[in-house]
Amino acid sequence: MTARTSIAPPAEIVGAPVASRPTVWRKLRKNPSVLLGATIVLIMLFIGLIAPVIAPTDPTAINPAARNLLPLAESSARLEDGTRATIVHLMGTDSLGRDVYTRVLYGARVSILVGITVALVSVAIGTIIGTAAGYFRWLDSLIMRIMDGLMAIPAILLAIALVSLSSAGITTVIIAITVPEVPRIVRLVRSIVLSVREEPYVEAAITVGTPVLPLLIRHVLPNTIAPLIVQGTFVCASAILVEAILSFLGIGIPPETPTWGNIMAEGRQLFRLFPHNILFPGIFLAVTVLAVNILGDGLRDTLDPKMEKRA
Repeated sequence: MTARTSIAPPAEIVGAPVASRPTVWRKLRKNPSVLLGATIVLIMLFIGLIAPVIAPTDPTAINPAARNLLPLAESSARLEDGTRATIVHLMGTDSLGRDVYTRVLYGARVSILVGITVALVSVAIGTIIGTAAGYFRWLDSLIMRIMDGLMAIPAILLAIALVSLSSAGITTVIIAITVPEVPRIVRLVRSIVLSVREEPYVEAAITVGTPVLPLLIRHVLPNTIAPLIVQGTFVCASAILVEAILSFLGIGIPPETPTWGNIMAEGRQLFRLFPHNILFPGIFLAVTVLAVNILGDGLRDTLDPKMEKRA
């Protein structure tokens, strides 16, 4: 009769604690780029939301007696109740006597709204088209030739052409900026779907007769979430910049609407004498675009497995 031998389980199973992998949220909190970019973006978003509360005047109020005042200058203005009050213009005034500080605060609302809307719409449309191109082989060539044709035209020129075909307005600007961004999302999603489609678990789901829509939702699209989040931040930064360019050229949002591009466009004629009309909105624009790009870099370093292994 042979003696039975037993294999002792590994020590880490018996008593030693098993180190758990850090969650995505913990990784994001430890990434300085994510913290810095997200903080600045949230501050700009908060400024835009509370602009009516912290702004000293109406962004469209014209005061001819206070034209082209330098920063920290004071002027007298009539309030809505008929009384007059002294206003300190932190960023000076423009050629029509409008407070630049107030217009910059309200401009944050428009710029961030355009950036976020363009990012969401372009990601949604690009995901649908890219998934169809990557999964259905018979649609791939047709869709990608159309996308290649759109990408052959410079984004800013295509946006200018689309705006010129319609009346100026925030909706027109959003559509004009979204169209050039969609092909980039399509190519990203298509490449991911093409690689995931060849995975064994996807082929097994196809073999057992899983319908196309549940297959895409459960097995294919989850692999695109992390890359789309990163790409969406870069699209947002590009949209904010393109909107400012269109407004600066006078073909974007109407001049009476305070945007950073409109403020700079109105101050360019007297830039040498009164540079504050371009300096302050330019600083806000540069800081916001830089913060969104830093946030995108941090998200890429955190969510991309290749970047994690390299680190």
